[in-house]
Amino acid sequence: MTVALSIKYPIKIHYFDVDPMNVVWHGNYVRFMEMARTALIAQVGYDYAAMDASGYVWPIVDMRLKYIRPIMLQQSVIIEATLVEYENRIVVDYKFIDQETGKLLTKATTIQVAVKMGNTSMDMVCPPDFVNRVKQYLETPVCSE
Repeated sequence: MTVALSIKYPIKIHYFDVDPMNVVWHGNYVRFMEMARTALIAQVGYDYAAMDASGYVWPIVDMRLKYIRPIMLQQSVIIEATLVEYENRIVVDYKFIDQETGKLLTKATTIQVAVKMGNTSMDMVCPPDFVNRVKQYLETPVCSE
């Protein structure tokens, strides 16, 4: 049985997240995605401290967002973040879903590459430490109650 690496990350939209029309300001989507992605990758034990220890940094090299419906002040949203690629680069897909209605609000994707610290060129593969952590997580059986 294959277990997908994904997370449902809840957020509540506050006054400081919105523009004068009470719609989430477009730049905040990046912050929300970072929070969900950080929680996602932490599931395999590869948080920022582990990244540092492995000797790699992970710049975003591509980001795409598709705004489908506006996200409004006080709205409760679930961000579903799913790791869809991890051996040569990190690709995470995001779905912003209204918690009350289940409607899709926004879709997004980020791509990150491994860069050895002290170097400016990207590696064409992810470091073994990260790949092994993901594989181990995916191979761990899930108990259902």
